[in-house]
Amino acid sequence: MTMDRMMIQGTGTPLRGQVSISGSKNAALPIMAASLLSEEPLNLHNVPDLNDTRVMMDLLRDIGAQIVLREPQDGELSLSLKSPQNALNPESPMAAARKMRASVIVLGPLLTRLGRATVPLPGGCPIGARPLDVHEDALQALGAVIHYKDNALHAFCEGGLKGATHRLRVPSVGATENAMMAAALASGTSVFHNVAREPEIIDLADCLNAMGANVQGAGTETLTIHGVPRLHSATHTVIPDRIEAMTYLIAAALTRGDVTLTGANKDHIQGEIACLHAMGFDVQAINATTLRLNAAEVQPKPAQLTTAPYPGFPTDIQAQMMVLMTSIAGESRITETIFENRFQHVSALKAMGAHITQNGETCTIHGGFPLHGADVEATDLRASSSLVLAGLVAQGTTTVGGLHHLYRGYVHLPEKLQACGAKVERLGGGSYAHASATGF
Repeated sequence: MTMDRMMIQGTGTPLRGQVSISGSKNAALPIMAASLLSEEPLNLHNVPDLNDTRVMMDLLRDIGAQIVLREPQDGELSLSLKSPQNALNPESPMAAARKMRASVIVLGPLLTRLGRATVPLPGGCPIGARPLDVHEDALQALGAVIHYKDNALHAFCEGGLKGATHRLRVPSVGATENAMMAAALASGTSVFHNVAREPEIIDLADCLNAMGANVQGAGTETLTIHGVPRLHSATHTVIPDRIEAMTYLIAAALTRGDVTLTGANKDHIQGEIACLHAMGFDVQAINATTLRLNAAEVQPKPAQLTTAPYPGFPTDIQAQMMVLMTSIAGESRITETIFENRFQHVSALKAMGAHITQNGETCTIHGGFPLHGADVEATDLRASSSLVLAGLVAQGTTTVGGLHHLYRGYVHLPEKLQACGAKVERLGGGSYAHASATGF
């Protein structure tokens, strides 16, 4: 865990410039885990160079995967991963697996490939209960036997997994990914209803199909997977990070600036762009991968939003949107329906002068009151970026701690803000984690 901090001088200067959007962390992690499904190399491009992707590399390597890492270019990794059958260990190492929630995503691939798997109960951001029962139910429907022992989840299947029809209790992204990968090598056909529909699900399905899987219906409420005996080598480019893209669009709106995003995908953030539009901010599509938000002449309006599974408003943008609402005169409201502990940033924003009242799962933001600099601590990944954004418009100096959260999900955030005119500086000398690579 890094102990460095970020210092932001709230100059009141609008952000102006261009930001390159990195690959999606939430897409890259399950796609990296999909390499466990094949003996042959999976070649990946546009993988973001983040703590979480580095931890996933450590985890996969400890399980037995072989990884070649090309030299990072502008925060982007190119990887070649392969998983020889005789090298794989079905027991995930405790230390690496507990560093992030996404480690549970190796459960499905290991189980269907080896017939058994052990995964420690994972870590991640403390934003509320995220039970694994949805994962368990889906894998049990395919024939897995699952039990808990010594703070770990143990799964096995005699004779291999078999296709089945199952309805997820909630459209969990991780459970959908685990079920999809497990069913890819199961015998017969699997049909999963009430699945997650996020762009990251489509990206995983596209990668699996490139490897020889037969996954249909990604992006809809029903997935149909016809199991195949084996998967083969493939090359795949990870989609842009929609959460990062929205964070910078919100930063432009918050500072009443003019920011252009390159390497973005407007189709993945249509609902969020519509919310900005309702507040008075216009996002222009310059071309298929370039977006611009010019807020220089905008007189924004307060808004109300409720987080919901995709294509609803994402919980991962809620904290950043709350900061934007503090800058808009009038009452705005946010209702959080995904995680019960996702308002931990509220106390830090109030310490900076925000007028926010919380009533259960709803926060009312009384906007238009100036923020002032303060020494605040981030409690989770998205809270960390929201506090940095708040510092951009706060009077005086803001220092944000808990940067280990920020490093999990944002590539070169201070540098990207600096390029747009922000006065942001990292203190303490910490850096993104680095993992060694081994050849085949």
